[in-house]
Parts: sequence; structure tokens; C-alpha cells
Amino acid sequence: MNYYLTPNPSKNGKTGPLYVSTQAKGTCWQGCAYFGGNGCYAENGHVGIHWNMVTDGRRGGTFDEFISAVEALPADAAWRYGQAGDLPGENEKIDRVKLRRLVRANRRRRSIAYTHKPVLDNVAHQIAIWEANRDGFTINLSGNNLAHADELADLDIAPVVVVLPRDATSNTTTPKGRKVVVCPATQRDDVTCKTCMLCARQRDVIVGFPAHGVSSKRADVIARA
Repeated sequence: MNYYLTPNPSKNGKTGPLYVSTQAKGTCWQGCAYFGGNGCYAENGHVGIHWNMVTDGRRGGTFDEFISAVEALPADAAWRYGQAGDLPGENEKIDRVKLRRLVRANRRRRSIAYTHKPVLDNVAHQIAIWEANRDGFTINLSGNNLAHADELADLDIAPVVVVLPRDATSNTTTPKGRKVVVCPATQRDDVTCKTCMLCARQRDVIVGFPAHGVSSKRADVIARA
């Protein structure tokens, strides 16, 4: 499976000047609620075209080449792992050996990563993600809706994000009373991932992302469940 890291910081208006990586679709858990045309924003548009090219081998390279590219980033670089794709490992699996290599390559850099891999009933995955966060590679657990976000937060292994209804503009709370802050970059033109970096921090607050993209109607249904 191919991995691609932008050679220069992205010009995307929402992320700001971050280095951004893309992983082949094979890294995604096929059991993800949003996978396969069910609302994943990355399956369409320019990101979708790029993702297809990484997946079929027209862009990117091996994991070893990807690690070398991460190691070559400026020492204080800020970057987003996985604008499309998930943690190393095929389908639902997390390859702990590869993840540890990625964590080591990331040292001294500010990183943002998200995962939809299954963790609620997988202790090995829980340990792998906890270790990565402990060692400075921030992995956010991705919730399908507010109730799911509570389940993930109960694990107490990593920060949590959640998909919100597409018309969400105000901060809210989960069914268990946890605070959910709507991603500032989705609400303000003067904020980007680079200027915010909230998702790169260890924190108690949950970050919410209103459903967006071509398939936002489908994502909205899941977010409201």
C-alpha cells in the first residue's frame, strides 16, 4: 500500500501551511460507518482524485520511503497525518510495528492524526494508540456521533473528535455531559489547522466537525443517530 507526503506545506485554505499525508484506501477499516460512499468527505473532489492515485500506485511510495520523508521534515514542522486513509495496517488492523516507526520518525514535530479503526473491543489497538499519544504522536479517536464519542472518551486513552450534524455551529455536550467544541477552522475564515492545532494537543474537550463534502447528507444521518 502506498503512502504520500506532500513535499511542501499544503496550500489548502482550511489546513493552512501544513505538510499533509495520504494513505492508500486499504488502510481504512471497511466497517467504518462512513466508508464506501456513506459520507466520507475524502472519497470525492480533489482529495478523492488524489486518494485514488495514491491507492492505485500512481502517486506515493512504500512505507519505508514515507518514513524517510517524515524524518526529513523540518525539526519543528507541523503536519497532518492522513487527510485520507488511516493508521498503518490493512482494513481494521493497526500494524503496531509500523506505527512505532512512525512515532519515532515524528519526534520533535507537531502532528495531527485521526483514526476510525475499531478500538472499543480491541485492547491491542487501545495500547498501541495510548503509546503513540504518550510518545508525542497525537492520534484522535473519531466518533460517529455524540454517543459514540462518549464511548471512545470512556477509554481514556486518547483525545476524541466527533462528526456533528452539518448545520452545527454552536458548542454542545455529549449525552454524558462532555464538552464538545466545534472546530474553529470550520467556523472562522481567519483560523486554520496550522493556527489552531487543537487536535494536536492532549485534552479533555472533544472537537466536533460538522458533516461536510459531497456526501454530507449521508454523513449527517449518521451524526444525528
